[in-house]
This record gives sequence, C-alpha cells and structure tokens, in this order.
Amino acid sequence: MTEKKFLNEVYDLASPDATRKLYDSWSASYDAEIAENGYATPARVAEALARHVADTSAPILDFGCGTGLSGVALKLAGFQVIDGADLSADMLKGAKAKGVYRKLWQVEAGAQVPAGYGAITATGVIGVGAAPPEAFDQIMAALAPGGRFALSFNDHALADPVFEGKLHSYTDTGKARLLFQEYGTHLPGIDLKSNVYVFEKT
Repeated sequence: MTEKKFLNEVYDLASPDATRKLYDSWSASYDAEIAENGYATPARVAEALARHVADTSAPILDFGCGTGLSGVALKLAGFQVIDGADLSADMLKGAKAKGVYRKLWQVEAGAQVPAGYGAITATGVIGVGAAPPEAFDQIMAALAPGGRFALSFNDHALADPVFEGKLHSYTDTGKARLLFQEYGTHLPGIDLKSNVYVFEKT
C-alpha cells in the first residue's frame, strides 16, 4: 500500500483547525516525505541566525517547530538551549523524540508568543496555507529591543505581496532592521525555493 503524501495539500489550507488536523495526520510520515524532497530551509535559517547572535548559549524559541527538524538544525548551528512550540500535538511528539529541546508546548493559533527570548525562529511557519502575516507582529512583540527574529517565506508566500509587505512595514518605519536576506533552496524535489531573513528589533 502506498503511503499517503501530504505535501501537495499543505498550501491549500484555509484555517488553523484544518492546519492542525493535516499536520496531526502527517506527523508520522512528515520527516520522510520532507527529506525525500530535500528540505533545506531549516539549516539555512539556523546558520543565518547563528551569524547574527552573539550568545548561542542563551535560550531560543523555535516557534512552529513541527517534528523538530528546525530544532536539530539549530543545535547543529551551535544553539544550546532550544524551546519549541507548535499547533499540532502529534508533531510535537516527533519533536520530543529528537531530544534537542529543553521544553515543548502546544499553542493555539493567534496565541501570545512568550516573551523573554533574545532570538526566535519561524521556519516555514508564516505563509500561504500556514500562519498569517500577523504572526510576524506577535513574534516581534515578544522580542526585547535588540532581539533577533529569523524566518523564511517560500515561493508561495513571496508571490503574495501581503507577506513581504508586513516585513517592509517594520523596516520602513524603523521598528526593525534587516540583517540578512537570501533567496535559495527550499524543497528542490518540488522545485520550490525560499527567502531566509534575519531581523533585529529596534
């Protein structure tokens, strides 16, 4: 029996409840399906952030951590204390099994992002079929001035001007400074690329 594939469904999701249900169903096969498509963005985000954080021993929040592939990438990039949060309880089981997180918890869509972190990542979290642009506001609100936020937008998000428009609304008004931006490999198996960004909250 051929294992069900989910990657072709994820960009059509229209609600947080639909997103949670799909990722719960996908959790057991997520790592394998993503790996076979060459998922490169977690390492790109982690490595970019590591170049712009002075203290990699300080706690970092992996927001929308999924099964923990992004946490593994952060660990490999030198981050030592990693916490993770995600919408899907079943995806969090996969993250726990990776053994790289200090603590993990489930969040509701639109919930307040906990403050106290000097760096937060959102790898593949904000975009079409995922979290809305307003999630950028929630994460930036949780950061202290000088904090770093690293994230990615894939080609689907880049095709909708509202997503990068949210970023520009911060940099154009001086609320954030863009430290890094690079367009590159995301999921080569389906010919998808992504922008990786690192912002400093001013």
